[in-house]
Amino acid sequence: MTDLRNLYQEVILEHNKKPRNFGPLEEFTHEAHGYNPLCGDDYHIYMVVEDDVVKKVTFDGTGCAISKAAASMMTTKIKGKSVEEAEQYIAEFRAMMADELDDDGQEHLGHLKVFAGVAQLPNRIKCAVLPWHTLNAAIHGNDGTSTEGEADEWDG
Repeated sequence: MTDLRNLYQEVILEHNKKPRNFGPLEEFTHEAHGYNPLCGDDYHIYMVVEDDVVKKVTFDGTGCAISKAAASMMTTKIKGKSVEEAEQYIAEFRAMMADELDDDGQEHLGHLKVFAGVAQLPNRIKCAVLPWHTLNAAIHGNDGTSTEGEADEWDG
């Protein structure tokens, strides 16, 4: 478990220090704003979807290391995937955060499984899921989302 925890910390710190796909897109087909009122994490997700494929996806905003790393790794994972695949990743990531994803599901998430340890830290789960909520809002044409509505679900 110590090796996994060390890997988790290294990956989070690396993506926080050098986030991938960071910055707004000048032209996009989908966009949403996500906010976590408990800690102040605040992000925008920008996407270009063509022929049901996520051609480009970026994020900008501010937040803790966990939320920034989650957004960075999320954008890397879904770029080039179909919208249906992106929605599957959203569902699997949420299930992992709820500690409801089996080992096969975690293997499908690939490098994102380093966040499995966050499921043991109820106060940090919302940090990790905020980018995924925001991605879901962008896909479905919603202007924004918040983790506020999920307080009971994640607070134990």
